[in-house]
Amino acid sequence: MTFGRAMLDHWLLDPAHTYLNHGTVGAPPRRVLQKQQALRDEIERQPSRFMLRELQAEMPMPWRTESRLREAIRDVAAFVCVRPEDLVFVPNVTYGIDAVLGSVPLERGTEVVITDLAYGGVKIAAKAYCERAGATLTTAAVDFPPRDAGDLVDTIVRAISPATRLVVVDHVTAQSALVLPVAAIAAECRRRGVPVLVDGAHAPGSRPVDITALGVDFYAANLHKWAHAPRGCGILWAAPEHQALLRAPVVSWGHQRGFLCEFEHVATVDPTSFLAAPEGIALLREWDFDACVRYMHDLAWRAGEMLTDRWGTRVETPRDMVGAMITVPLPPGAGATDEDAAALRLALLVEDRIEVQLHAWRGRLWARVSTQIYNDEADIARFGDAVARRARE
Repeated sequence: MTFGRAMLDHWLLDPAHTYLNHGTVGAPPRRVLQKQQALRDEIERQPSRFMLRELQAEMPMPWRTESRLREAIRDVAAFVCVRPEDLVFVPNVTYGIDAVLGSVPLERGTEVVITDLAYGGVKIAAKAYCERAGATLTTAAVDFPPRDAGDLVDTIVRAISPATRLVVVDHVTAQSALVLPVAAIAAECRRRGVPVLVDGAHAPGSRPVDITALGVDFYAANLHKWAHAPRGCGILWAAPEHQALLRAPVVSWGHQRGFLCEFEHVATVDPTSFLAAPEGIALLREWDFDACVRYMHDLAWRAGEMLTDRWGTRVETPRDMVGAMITVPLPPGAGATDEDAAALRLALLVEDRIEVQLHAWRGRLWARVSTQIYNDEADIARFGDAVARRARE
């Protein structure tokens, strides 16, 4: 398999644009979208049969012994190395994280620990649930760049206290694009009797994920970013001893009827993003998933080198903490504020036909570059030249 721009044939992405932002909302390949449409067509031929008798297996059905959702989750469970009975589909990672934050017993005098690298939506959710319960939200300030993984683990451990009821960590941070040492963090939390919730939004599909081996308590992730599922498709995994605790954020038919029912017997939704998820995983396997991961990682690291050489800045992330994305500082002339980031990002899109995530952080602008298998070094060079030109202007 030859990766690079030739792989764009598998996507509907506009080839006239340089797309370096796969990590934001994903981009399902053509074959996955075709599978999703075939499922929609199948639903419309027998809507009640499909939605009531086959999707959730709520009624007797002699022609099918396993529900559609359970059938699809088996392939996903194997991909993330867990038992199918411990895994459910959710619309997105935010839904899964809200489910855990809303279910963990919090009260006045208790706390939730997050890091300052957490995704903005997770910070908002954690703050809201703590405020409702009268609990405290404690934010661990992580050095950037971290000296090494051990330094980052120590920072989080120092934030834990006897009042801590939950630690929330990213598998891959959203803006800084760091791959965190989740297993090491979980081991330290386990020694202190503190459960761990992982925000795995950017992990499945961008790197091998073995949830069982991580030793965490809860794991929420998106499949519609790097695992090629349609939007919105996420998963929530919970260790068996915690499943009775969990409640879906939206109360519906499965309320208090067990973990699977709680999250699967819900009000009417379009289930086709869930049911098409195995098609994305099948593509990753056909393309040699390990080779995909190596290509994306190598290109991300090379992108960091190319861009910082072009801009006179430097890569600030240890290579072992880089996955399929890398975050690099822009030259000083590019700006320093949220407004500067928004203006530059829009100019790059409209005038240079380059889509990339930019943000202001710690007094300067940064680019988070996503490197999918349809990208190559020419995409990186084009982006680097465009920013250098605009910084001079």
